[in-house]
Amino acid sequence: MPKVKKERQVAQQRHGGSAAHSAQRKNNATQQAVRQSITFNKDFGQHILRNPMVVQSIVDKAGIKSSDVVMEIGPGTGNLTAKLLEKAKKVIAFEIDPRMVAELRKRFMGTPYMSKLEIVVGDCIKSDFPDFDVCVANMPYQISSPFVFKLLLHRKFRCAVLMFQKEFAERLYAKPGDKLYCRLSANTQLMARVAHVLKVGKNNFKPPPKVDSSVVRIEPMNPMPNINFVEWDGLTRIVFTRKNKTLAAIFKSKSVLELLTKNYQIYCSLNEVMVPELEDFDIKKKIEEIFTECNFNDTRARTMTNDELLKLLERFNANNIHFSS
Repeated sequence: MPKVKKERQVAQQRHGGSAAHSAQRKNNATQQAVRQSITFNKDFGQHILRNPMVVQSIVDKAGIKSSDVVMEIGPGTGNLTAKLLEKAKKVIAFEIDPRMVAELRKRFMGTPYMSKLEIVVGDCIKSDFPDFDVCVANMPYQISSPFVFKLLLHRKFRCAVLMFQKEFAERLYAKPGDKLYCRLSANTQLMARVAHVLKVGKNNFKPPPKVDSSVVRIEPMNPMPNINFVEWDGLTRIVFTRKNKTLAAIFKSKSVLELLTKNYQIYCSLNEVMVPELEDFDIKKKIEEIFTECNFNDTRARTMTNDELLKLLERFNANNIHFSS
């Protein structure tokens, strides 16, 4: 082949490849421009994670298998969704904003990933969870607490890798004695192992939130503690209301004493336990005896481990004092 003709063909091939590459870049730029034109809704806590390295780190921490079904909450424009679809068998994405739903469908329409993506339009807190193996989400801050409790009660999953506002995340894994240790810490760690895996600065989002974020990994306990969770919830609500006060001081409150007296009488009546005459009955004395027996008179909730809280609950219930009627 003449040298001139060969060089001309090579030049054409290069030009064609360059044109295709240019067209692809133009298409990506167009999609990015469309996504950037969206006005994000503060009522839904929309802050789109835009740093691809952070997105990849979150996916890596989830340890997704090719056979896994992943549940994602608040996919937004689909930056995290795209990476999840590369790894998982299926992604079920809950999105409450119809504009974002349209954006997701537009982004994945005509791609091999569309058949692996199921979009649930609505509020995940008010919806039944599907069967899934892993949960991954950049959580809207308004639903962080109810979502965590709903997720832990669902239980049928291997792990969850979730991004929260930094202080909320710190409460999840705080230990007894830590400043942020609270009822949320105790409840979460009763039902799951929680670990901090990644800090994410606010400049990694569009629009930037007011505070930094953190990513945590949650793995459900197996087996679950064999306890009455309604009773547990009632006890922790009382002791963590004033977590810096001693238990003895908290349980001298008139409202607490009235509640426990009422529950005591209802329990005894339903279980055919002889109830003392009201004038002879002093629940305050009974509570003091329990604290003395457990050596908890000067103990504060902010320093109590879950084992100590469980011990206290067991002693209350053994004395027919309950936290739910």
